[in-house]
Amino acid sequence: MLRSLDIRDMLIIDRLELEFQPGLNVLTGETGAGKSILLDCLGLVLGWRGRAETVRTGAAQGEVTAVFDLPEGHPAQAVLEVAGLDGGDELILRRVMTADGRKSAYVNDRRTSADVLRTLGETLVELHGQQDDRGLLNPRGHRALLDAFAGAEGALAATRAAWARLGGKRRLLEAAEEALGKAAAEEEFLRHAVAELEELDPKSGEDAELDTERRLMQGAERIREDIARALQALGPEGAEGLMADAARWLDGAAEKAEGRLDEPIAALGRAITELGEATQGVENCLEALTFDPRRLEIVADRLFAIRGLARKHSVMPDELGELAGDLRRKLDAIDGGAAEIDALHAEIAEAAAEYEAAADKLSQLRREAAGRLDAAMAVELPPLKLDRALFVTEVGEGEAGQDGKDAVAFTIATNPGAIPGPLSRIASGGELSRFLLALKVCLARGADVTTMIFDEIDRGVGGATADAVGRRLARLAESAQVLVVTHSPQVAARGAHHWRVQKSVSGGTTTSTVVPLAPEERVDEVARMLSGESVTEAARQAAQDLLAG
Repeated sequence: MLRSLDIRDMLIIDRLELEFQPGLNVLTGETGAGKSILLDCLGLVLGWRGRAETVRTGAAQGEVTAVFDLPEGHPAQAVLEVAGLDGGDELILRRVMTADGRKSAYVNDRRTSADVLRTLGETLVELHGQQDDRGLLNPRGHRALLDAFAGAEGALAATRAAWARLGGKRRLLEAAEEALGKAAAEEEFLRHAVAELEELDPKSGEDAELDTERRLMQGAERIREDIARALQALGPEGAEGLMADAARWLDGAAEKAEGRLDEPIAALGRAITELGEATQGVENCLEALTFDPRRLEIVADRLFAIRGLARKHSVMPDELGELAGDLRRKLDAIDGGAAEIDALHAEIAEAAAEYEAAADKLSQLRREAAGRLDAAMAVELPPLKLDRALFVTEVGEGEAGQDGKDAVAFTIATNPGAIPGPLSRIASGGELSRFLLALKVCLARGADVTTMIFDEIDRGVGGATADAVGRRLARLAESAQVLVVTHSPQVAARGAHHWRVQKSVSGGTTTSTVVPLAPEERVDEVARMLSGESVTEAARQAAQDLLAG
């Protein structure tokens, strides 16, 4: 709901603060008093285009601020979230325009773009009048309006879910066909590569093991001769034999040495033991260095084969096993690709059938709702002096999508026998405004979250027709905030809240202001609208009768 509008230095408005109310708000005043300026200023703060010359003469800049109350779940909350702006139960929009035409936009005191203001404005305000291209005249929104009238939320949700499933299956098929095409293009290479890898069958870590073994065998040839010589020097013909002789000779002389040889003999025994261990170790090493020359050739050949295959596929040797698995899976995809694609085609056919069923149900609801809407319009049009007009909701075949497969258009024929055409073809601005009011009344859903503005919707009508317009505006205002700029006393009398727009001249400067009217002042204003500049007692009595009715 629009709670307040603050205007500074715009055209002939110096400073104006308005506090609007729920229900039907009417603005009246003489022609040229500035009623259209209010709508221009509101449009500016909602992101509509503004002209540089709208800044008041002599002012450096003009400024408009609008404050809205936002109930929980209002569509504007989603717009704020997408734009990264703070939400809440209050929304403050501000637009500043300099005299040279530069504009700045603010939402809750944070600077933003005019596009964000415009998107927010579309969720906050509906302007109905001769330039209703943002509202009911726009055929792109007719389908959504008909769905809301039909109460088709459940069927629409089911159709969207079915469309999403169908789209998902189609994307899977597209990806599978693309993958199969790429795989098939390299099938010959894949089969050769997999055969080569399976024949070699490299193991993780095998490269390092083979490299170590090869280096050991290559080094063994160079050191084995020295180790063999060392073993000979340590063995029975070398140090071991000499130490054994020495031990035997010392044992024979020990009895006569009176204990002087006990320690040397013990040390020699220990040395003989250590020598035995050393000899054994050298023997083990020599045995380990004994290899079959053919093994060296086999190890070298396999090592080179593994490394050559790794270079060929641009991977590390230890990654060859994983590569083989990947290539096998690609081959399996080729071998099983046709079956997978056949299965996906079957799933798509099933999803398409589900979508068709959901879309058909939605189409049926729309056709039934179209008949009800046409019948409701047939009742609403005659009291608005549109009794010769024929309203037809056309539900035809459209492009299939998440919202079904129907094209919906509201059409009108203003003369009997004429072929119904687009709403925008209605020649008379007054007829268009009244027609849009009838349509809005029929489409009203209750607890409307937008503020509806009707600009001189009563132009060109009076008497019973104007009264019918006022009654329908009042009916709309029972569940939504409605602002109407009017010259009709019958419409003004239906307002729950009444403002008079008036112009004054002081010191050669013209200014416009808006005054809230008390009950007695309303009588005088409605009387003025009835009788003109000279308000008579009869006019006042007629005004009181209108306000009482």
